[in-house]
Amino acid sequence: MSHKQTPYSPNFPPSQGYAPPPDGKESYPMNPQGGYPGPPPPGPQLPPGAQPLPGMQPGFQPGFQPGFQPGYPHPQPGYPQPGYPHVAPGYGPPGPVVQQPGPQVPPGGWMTVPQGLSNCPPGLEYLSMIDGLLVHQKVELLEAFVGFETNNKYTVKNSVGQKVYYAVEDNDCCTRNCCGPMRPFDMKIMDNFRNEVIHLHRPLACDSCWCPCWLQSMEVSAPPGTVIGSIEQEWSICKPCYVIKNAAGDVVLRIKGPLCTFSICGDVEFHVYSKDGETKVGKITKQWSGLAREAFTDSDYFGITFPMDLDVKIKAVLLGACFLIDFMFFEKSGNQESDRPGML
Repeated sequence: MSHKQTPYSPNFPPSQGYAPPPDGKESYPMNPQGGYPGPPPPGPQLPPGAQPLPGMQPGFQPGFQPGFQPGYPHPQPGYPQPGYPHVAPGYGPPGPVVQQPGPQVPPGGWMTVPQGLSNCPPGLEYLSMIDGLLVHQKVELLEAFVGFETNNKYTVKNSVGQKVYYAVEDNDCCTRNCCGPMRPFDMKIMDNFRNEVIHLHRPLACDSCWCPCWLQSMEVSAPPGTVIGSIEQEWSICKPCYVIKNAAGDVVLRIKGPLCTFSICGDVEFHVYSKDGETKVGKITKQWSGLAREAFTDSDYFGITFPMDLDVKIKAVLLGACFLIDFMFFEKSGNQESDRPGML
């Protein structure tokens, strides 16, 4: 039984009779009813003297234009070229992702405690990975409208707005309303779990340049009962000056304030220097919080900046220095601001 030669097809092996024709040209069978179909018929013929329609050329199938694949709409002025079908703005295919979205910080959330730190007092791990703090004093309505002095409360946040600590003043009603901004106090600084991690103690003292032997100071403990440093005021006539000491009593940093501490539509900066007083390493800024807040309350905003690699214990002492500066220069007494030029 003879086998009829089949037209060449590259998808079938030559061993089964599908070899290319000898002349290299593939021919179509004469009978379109069997084998492969013939070539497509030519396009519609126009009557003699007739002109082709716009976009229609002889030899092409009607409904298609040269250069475009079937299935896409014809290009019209103002429409996009073939590719994606025309869609409304904003509903097209997404563009390439340039940058992975970072983790979202929940507003008002607490900062995560860094892990794996050694030789760090419990609760001070928060300070190891930051180079700045924001201190916001809570507004007390009774104090604002009546003038009755209440315990100060503060929220301490990092630079991205996460809560780090919560500070509460601890003393009695008579001391607050009789001694005013010069009152002695203990302040508890607590973490997210309500554990007291830092304790501040400010004894009763004077800050006048006429009393150089009885100036302001504050002791910082972390955990409570273990002294890690202190802030001591230095005698000065024009500008407020402080020294930051470690647990051994050695001077580590110095703080120098401005000649005038009046907060008039602007920030008041207390610069932090190295122990020799020459190199600036940070600052404590009393931020302008608005006319209404400044005029009717003593609820202040502070910012603290320091080196990232600074010892966490000294960072905690700088936080205590911020509270001491607040009481000395920006605390109201009977709705009267205690801002004043220098130490005069």
